[in-house]
Amino acid sequence: MKNQLILLFFIVLLISCSSNNEPDKEVVDDTVSEITYQASTDVISNPERGFMHSWSVASEGAPINLVTLQSLKNENVTIILRLYNLASFKNSDLSAAQLALISTDFQNLRTAGIKCILRFAYNENQNDTDAPLNIIQRHLDQLKPLFTDNADIIAFVQAGFIGAWGEWYYTTNGLTTLANKKAVVDKLLEVLPKEVKIQLRTPLYKQQVFNYSTAIDASVGYGTSDIARVGFHNDCFLASADDYGTYQNVTAEKSYISKEAFYVPTGGETCPPSGIPTASCATAGGEMALLKWTYLNLDYYGPVLQVWRTNSCFKDFQKRLGYRIALKSSTLKKEINTNGSFELNTILSNTGYAPVYNTKKTFLIFRSTANATIYKKELSFDIRKVLPGVDYELKESVSTAGIPAGSYDLLLKIEDASASLSDRSEYAIQLANKDAWETTTGLNKLSHKLIIN
Repeated sequence: MKNQLILLFFIVLLISCSSNNEPDKEVVDDTVSEITYQASTDVISNPERGFMHSWSVASEGAPINLVTLQSLKNENVTIILRLYNLASFKNSDLSAAQLALISTDFQNLRTAGIKCILRFAYNENQNDTDAPLNIIQRHLDQLKPLFTDNADIIAFVQAGFIGAWGEWYYTTNGLTTLANKKAVVDKLLEVLPKEVKIQLRTPLYKQQVFNYSTAIDASVGYGTSDIARVGFHNDCFLASADDYGTYQNVTAEKSYISKEAFYVPTGGETCPPSGIPTASCATAGGEMALLKWTYLNLDYYGPVLQVWRTNSCFKDFQKRLGYRIALKSSTLKKEINTNGSFELNTILSNTGYAPVYNTKKTFLIFRSTANATIYKKELSFDIRKVLPGVDYELKESVSTAGIPAGSYDLLLKIEDASASLSDRSEYAIQLANKDAWETTTGLNKLSHKLIIN
C-alpha cells in the first residue's frame, strides 16, 4: 500500500511539472471577427491616377469627343491631359467661342466619368512667340469662373502659359525671369480653387519661386497654403542623365521631390532617350517609386512604352502608378448595442508608387441585410495619409446612433469630396481586394456582418 501511495505521488508530480512547462494557450475571443483580406491582381481604374491620354486643341477648335472619352474605361484610363493652344489670343482676350470650347470639354469629361489635367500654351513650336505677362494674367481672370465651376473634375493643372508648349522655355517675352515665373504661379494659385494643385516643370522652379530648399513636411503638406499646392511635372522622364535639363543637381533634387511627393503630385511623359539606354523595367519602376509618380502619358514616347510592354512590366506600371490601396486585415466586433458605438479596426496598405493627393470623404456603411437600407457614418480618416509601402492602422470609434437594431453588412465608401460627384461610383476609390468592390454602388465590402441589439 505504501509503495502504491509513493507511485501515485510521483505520477501527480510528473503531471504537474508537465503542465507547468506547456506554453500559455491563446484565449480566443468569440465576440470579434479576425478577418484577413485577399489582394486583387487586377488592373484597377481609380480616379486621378494611372496612364493617361494627351490631347491638344487649337484655338476655338473642336471639343473632346464624348464617345472617345467614354471608351477610355476599356483601357483602364480615368484621366487625360488637355492642352489648350491659345495662339489666336496672344494680344487679346479669349473669345466667347474659346471659353465655350473649354466649357463643353468639362461637360463631356463629367458625363464620361473622367478627370483632366489642364495646360495652356500659346504655341507648339520653339521658334514661335508666346504672350506677354499682362495677357496671361487677363486670360487667367477670364478662366477663373470655369475653374471654379469645374474644380471637381480637374485633377491637377500644369503651370503652362510660358514658352513653347507651355513648358517654361523658349519664351519671346522674357517670361523665364524669376519675377515673371513667380507672377504666373501667384496668379494661377489665385484663380484656382484652394483644393486644386498645380505642377511646375522642374523642382528648381518651385524652390526659386518660394525661396526655399528643404522639402515641406506633413505639418505643411496636408494644408492649402500656396507652397502645399505646387508639385512637379517632368516632360522628359528617363530620357537623359538629367532628363533634358529637368534637374541641375540630379541626386539632391530627386531626393527633394521624393520627400515633397508625399503631399504634392508628380507626373508627365517620357522622351526619346539621349546618351542613355532606354530605361529597363527595373530602372523605370525604381524611379517611379522614388519620385512617387502618379500619372504617365500613354501617347509619348511610344518606343519607350513599347519596351516596357515587350518586357512585361507595363501591366505592373498600370497597377502601381499613383495609389493602390488595399485592406489587409480587420478586427471587428460581432455584436453591439443600439445607440452605442462601433470600433472600426482595420489595416490598410498602399502598394502604389504614390499616395492620394486630393481630399476624399470616407464613410463606414451599415447596410441592412433585411431590406438593404443604408446608414452612412462619416469617418475622420484622411486617405491621403495611407503612404506607399507603409501599413496604415485605421482605428476609429463610430457612433451607431440612429441605426435600428438588426443585422448589417459593413462596407467602406471613399467618395469624391465634391457633392456633385459624391454619388458617382466612377469617382469613388476602389480598394485593391478580391471580390470586395461593388461597381454600381462604389462600395468596398469589409466582409463582416454586425448584429445591433
